[in-house]
Amino acid sequence: MQGSLFDLSPLLRVMLMGLILASGPLLWVVLRNRRATPVGRLQALTLVTLFLTFDLVLFGAFTRLTDSGLGCPDWPGCYGSASPAGAKAEIHAAQTAMPSGPVTHSKAWVEMVHRYLATGVGVLIIVLTVASWLVRRTRGAQRTPSPWWPTATLVWVCIQGAFGALTVTMKLFPAIVSMHLLGGMALLALLAAQAGALRVREAGRAPVHLPSHLYGALWLVLALLLVQVASGAWVSTNYAVLACTQFPQCQGVWWPDMNFAQGFELWRPLGLTAAGEHISFQALTAIHFAHRMLAMATLLVLALLVAALWGYSTMHRAARWLLGLVCLQALTGISNVVLDWPLLAAVLHTGGAAAMVTLLVWLLATTEPRSASERAQAFSRRLTE
Repeated sequence: MQGSLFDLSPLLRVMLMGLILASGPLLWVVLRNRRATPVGRLQALTLVTLFLTFDLVLFGAFTRLTDSGLGCPDWPGCYGSASPAGAKAEIHAAQTAMPSGPVTHSKAWVEMVHRYLATGVGVLIIVLTVASWLVRRTRGAQRTPSPWWPTATLVWVCIQGAFGALTVTMKLFPAIVSMHLLGGMALLALLAAQAGALRVREAGRAPVHLPSHLYGALWLVLALLLVQVASGAWVSTNYAVLACTQFPQCQGVWWPDMNFAQGFELWRPLGLTAAGEHISFQALTAIHFAHRMLAMATLLVLALLVAALWGYSTMHRAARWLLGLVCLQALTGISNVVLDWPLLAAVLHTGGAAAMVTLLVWLLATTEPRSASERAQAFSRRLTE
C-alpha cells in the first residue's frame, strides 16, 4: 500500500457505522425496560454490552484465524475509505499481485466488520458511562453503584482500540496481537464485574457468602486462567498450534527438541527473531509445548474448583457451567492439535476461555468471604448438630 498506515479521513464515517450498530441494542434496552428502575436499566445495558463484547472477542478470534487481520492494511478505514466497497480497485490490485496474500475482498470485509463491531461496543460503553453518572446525580451516592467502574471501562476500551490500530500498523506484531486479545479479556472482566454487582444490588439481596479459602481460591484460579490465556494468545499469534500434531505426545516423543529462549523472546516481528532471523521450528515447538503443559495444570485446578463449588447448594449452577466449559476447552484444545486446527474448534477454544473468565469474575462479584462472626456461628451450628 502506498501512503500512511494511519489515515483518519474515514474516521467519522466508521464511527457512524458503530453508532448505527449500537442503536439497535440501545433501543431494545429502552423498550424492554420501560418500567424498570434506573439501576435496573443500567443492569440491562451492562448485560447487553457484556454479551456483545463477548461476541466481539469471538469475531476477533475469527478475524485472526482467517488471516484477515491485515485485510485492510491501514487504520481505521480501508485504503482511506470507510468500507471495502470504496476500495475495490486497491483491493483488486493487491489481490491480483498476491492472490493468497493478506489483502482480499473477503478478508477486507471481515476486518472492517470487526472494526464496526468494536466501534459499536465503544458507543455502548460511552452510553453506559454517561447513564451511570446521570443516575448517580439524580439518585445519590448511597442508592446507586459507583460510576467510576464504567468510566474505567471506557478508558480501557480506548486503550484496546489503540492496540487494535497497532495490530494493523505493526503488521501483526505477536506481542501487540497478544496484548490485544488479553485486553479483550480484561474488557469482559470489567463488564462482568459490573453486571454481577448490579444484579446483586437490583435484586436487593446480600452476596452469597463463601468460606474465605474458597473465595481466595476463585482469585487464584482466575489469575492462573489469565496466565493460560496469555500463553494461548502467544501460541495463536505465532502460529505455533501445528508445531505438535499429536496428543498426548508431540512429534512422536514425550519431550521434543525445543528452544524456549527463542520461543519466548517477546519483542520481535512475526516469524522472526529480534535479530531479524527466521524463528526456528524448535522455538515454535517450545511455545506450543509450554501452553500444553500449562493447560494440563489449569484444567486440573479448574476441576478441583468445580468439586469444591459443588459442595455448596448455592453454587451448583455455577459449578455445572464451569464443568461444561472445562470439558469444552479440553475437547477443542485437543481437536486443534489432532484435526489440523479446524476453524470452528479454534474459535470455540477462544470463546471457552472468554466464558470462563467471565464466569469467574461474575462469581467474585456476586459472592464475598464469610466474616469471622459468621464463621464462628457456622462452627457453633456444626457442634450442636
